[in-house]
Amino acid sequence: MTKHFARRTLAVAIGGLAATTLSLQVQAATEVTLGHTLSDSSHYSVGADAFKETLERLSDGEFTVNEHPSGSLGGERAMIEGLQIGTVDVVITSTGPLGNFVPETYVLDLPFLFEDYDQARCVLDGEIGEELLTKMSDHDLVGLAWSENGFRHMTNSMREINTPEDAEGLKVRTMENRVHQEAFRQMGASPTPMAFPELFTALQQGTVDGQENPITVIVATNFWEVQDHLSLTGHVYSPAAILASPILLDGLSDEEREWFNQAAQASAEATREEVSRLEEEGVALLREKGMTVKTDIDPAPFQEAVEPAYEIYTDEYGSEMLDRIRASDC
Repeated sequence: MTKHFARRTLAVAIGGLAATTLSLQVQAATEVTLGHTLSDSSHYSVGADAFKETLERLSDGEFTVNEHPSGSLGGERAMIEGLQIGTVDVVITSTGPLGNFVPETYVLDLPFLFEDYDQARCVLDGEIGEELLTKMSDHDLVGLAWSENGFRHMTNSMREINTPEDAEGLKVRTMENRVHQEAFRQMGASPTPMAFPELFTALQQGTVDGQENPITVIVATNFWEVQDHLSLTGHVYSPAAILASPILLDGLSDEEREWFNQAAQASAEATREEVSRLEEEGVALLREKGMTVKTDIDPAPFQEAVEPAYEIYTDEYGSEMLDRIRASDC
């Protein structure tokens, strides 16, 4: 073999290796970090799976989704902050802490705002819901879609709750949301805000007596292990938001952003289906696990008790959005 031929062979080999390396770089998938605070068997995780399947299919593998459940990336507030600085790409979150970032969403946390799931979903899927998602761009967030937790109910380890007076004196964990806290204060309870990942241990150790969450969350978190009583108060409809980091999405093409939008819609649909299923099956499961479940709750005394909580919202933000929701055709 001549030196010239050897050099040429080496050059071809190096060129081929460089081309292969460049091809691999081009083909390398962008990993999308998706976080939420519930377990990998929860309705959030069902939604995360749908998001992952849809985005990876539409992008033909250009994007891969890495789910981080159970608060492994922190509480909801910390993850929302992560979206703003780009350390997290996508988050499925309740609206509890979201009002601290996007005050317009506080309206969704008003007690007894929606009568049923059909009305709530209609409002969020319509003009009002789209407007609230759009407002998130003013706060370094991208609102992709409205997902769902369900109607919130009260649990505790002390006694049955049939009326607002039964909640008097109970230490109840609430979300970091002023409207929620005031609603429980009006019932005579002692609202104790804390991040969700801390809640199970707090209930176990007696730091708080009770909490309030949808059936979906109560089931997914095994709260029957640390709570004896469930009262189906349905005092607040709890949506969830699928949010993305503008640091990620601003660098994408219109087509790529549409993939994220479609993935979020698929996630929301899958989550709502799971919420509907658990609403039917979850109460029976909780009874089987030993919880006392009160289903015949009269909502009127609770509605009257928490009415002053509305003033916190209307005094600061006015009643326009509230009036629009109440006047909607949904």
